[in-house]
Amino acid sequence: MYAVVRTGGKQYRVSTGEKLRIEKLAVDVGSELVLDEVLLVGEGQALKVGTPIVKGASVKAKVLAHGLGDKVMTFKMRRRKNSRRLRGHRQAYTEIEVTGIAQA
Repeated sequence: MYAVVRTGGKQYRVSTGEKLRIEKLAVDVGSELVLDEVLLVGEGQALKVGTPIVKGASVKAKVLAHGLGDKVMTFKMRRRKNSRRLRGHRQAYTEIEVTGIAQA
């Protein structure tokens, strides 16, 4: 069984037991999390597609950790102008483990 959920402006295909990194959420490490914006639920050949979300469906997950991703460097240079700019960014994330998928 798998589902497509929307969180943090992105969509993820998840199944039970899977670990993934999503945009940072304000929840404590070790707590349970319920993602209720489920766009699609599939099991074998059966698909249940929402318009836009599947009513009554939810994905339960456990919060494993919070952290920062790899550093991404951006460099901008204007030739012959002695103008350079170097910036770095590390995106915050929440790591979760999917514990169950419920459908109505």
